[in-house]
Amino acid sequence: MDLSTTYLGLKLSHPFVPGASPLADDLDVVRRLEDAGASAIVLRSLFEEQITREQVEVYLREHPPSASFAPPFGHVPAAEKFALGPEAYLDHLRRVKEAVSVPVIASVNGSRAGGWLDYPRLIEEAGADALELNMYRLALDAQMSSQWIEDESVVVVREIKRFARIPVAVKLSPFFTSFGHFARRLDEAGADALVLFNRFYQPDIDVETMQVKETLHLSSSAELPLRLRWVAALSGRVRADLAVTGGVQSGVDAVKAVLAGAHAVQVVSVLLRHGPEYLNALRLELEGWMQEHGWNVLADWRGKMDLTQCADPTAYERANYMLMLQPRPRKGS
Repeated sequence: MDLSTTYLGLKLSHPFVPGASPLADDLDVVRRLEDAGASAIVLRSLFEEQITREQVEVYLREHPPSASFAPPFGHVPAAEKFALGPEAYLDHLRRVKEAVSVPVIASVNGSRAGGWLDYPRLIEEAGADALELNMYRLALDAQMSSQWIEDESVVVVREIKRFARIPVAVKLSPFFTSFGHFARRLDEAGADALVLFNRFYQPDIDVETMQVKETLHLSSSAELPLRLRWVAALSGRVRADLAVTGGVQSGVDAVKAVLAGAHAVQVVSVLLRHGPEYLNALRLELEGWMQEHGWNVLADWRGKMDLTQCADPTAYERANYMLMLQPRPRKGS
């Protein structure tokens, strides 16, 4: 039974990859993930704001400002709010690389052009096998056009690819006017993989304290269909590898992702619920499903249900929407 896949130029024993999360913060948990069969491990994200803050602070130490100067940090959370700062992140990356033999993928969360774009080179020097660029951006400013956001995102990817020798995956949200077109632009800019989709942690309002509060809801399989639709739409149409993140809770979910065209599936919520060892259960469930259905090589089935190969491609488009809530014929009528 061959579950192997290739993702970001890395040969993986199976498609399950623990995604960016606090799971990889602890070396003991990292080793448990490897023991459970992780084919690769993605570290938590370092934010562009953290890198920029540190760069400004270093500059100010070397060039003390006047007493009236205020650093331009705005509403960026204080450094102590983050689990790892930029220097600590590099040190942790080195320790994780020493602790495990599987590929280690670093993660940076950023979408604006700036000095932080030098940082991927340091991540590469620290030993990362690949980099995941999480382009988490909410366009709450009504003056900011979609064209401007997309153009700047493409510039960021091109700049990182200009200096980075390691593969770069771009993790995206689905909130673009023409997602397929934007994905192709990133593909042409040099993205080695596209990861669909990051999850926006939505704020809530506490009506008693009149404060906006943080909320966290782990994902479920109900989130998977959105990923399947867009992976299926891009499969065979972009050069970049494709990965699903969000909604993969079982081996059968992984089967769906592969049929849509995914090279890898990232899992986080299911491991937070059940522990790192559950990774082995996911792999065994996938293997059992393949054996039951006569699949010998998982890669042979990749994309068999994408937009170019499925029997009814309109099911991914408007036909599904038009027919879903129509009355069904009654038996015997």
